[in-house]
Amino acid sequence: MKQIKPIIEIRELEARYGDMIALKDINVDIYPEEITVILGGSGCGKTTLLKNILRLYEPYAGSVKFWGEDILSKDEAEFREVLKRTGMLFQNGALLNSISVYENISIPLEMHTNLPPSVIDKMIRVKLALVGLSEAIYKLPSELSGGMKKRAALARALALDPHLLFCDEPSAGLDPVTSASLDELIMNLKNQLKMTIVIVTHELASIHRIADKIIFLDSGRMLYSGKLDDVKHAGIPEIDRFFKVGKY
Repeated sequence: MKQIKPIIEIRELEARYGDMIALKDINVDIYPEEITVILGGSGCGKTTLLKNILRLYEPYAGSVKFWGEDILSKDEAEFREVLKRTGMLFQNGALLNSISVYENISIPLEMHTNLPPSVIDKMIRVKLALVGLSEAIYKLPSELSGGMKKRAALARALALDPHLLFCDEPSAGLDPVTSASLDELIMNLKNQLKMTIVIVTHELASIHRIADKIIFLDSGRMLYSGKLDDVKHAGIPEIDRFFKVGKY
């Protein structure tokens, strides 16, 4: 049987803010066509890990590989080429409020491709259809509900047909029904587009709906990495408490 290779390999990752150690001894493999959820209590290092993986913060020590390539050794131009194969859904959507949904989605296509306007137009419409937002194509972000903003931001994250999608607290600020709908959309995109997705969240309902694997952090250290179905039998008190009450 052919061995499946991880898309992301993280070894001995350490992150610091000045003299404060934010993450230490993080060792993780993230495999293709799975949803890996980074979770833990508030302040445990979830978003810090995501930002270090993407070099939004430079790791203090360790290595991060995408598709077998050490991204920490790449210069800015080389790393930008790697990033073109990824998409990012930020916690607040990060849409530009002064321009339409259409124009927001066009930004990565105009910046990173030489496609003619007619092809860009078609790609924008396809991405909006994928996230069920075709009717909002010319609306401003201020005219959208919270869930619609997340879908528009997701369409932009998908603009370059990424193999890897990163999401930071996608359900933050959404009501339970809208959150469940967004989770269903993310699951459908994974299956339809054969995507690998890494999500930061602390929402228990979302974790149970979408996670194939989890990475559980506590005070900057990794307590568990593996299948969601196995974590509840791991016998780790901090994890048991998290899943019992949903927060510390």
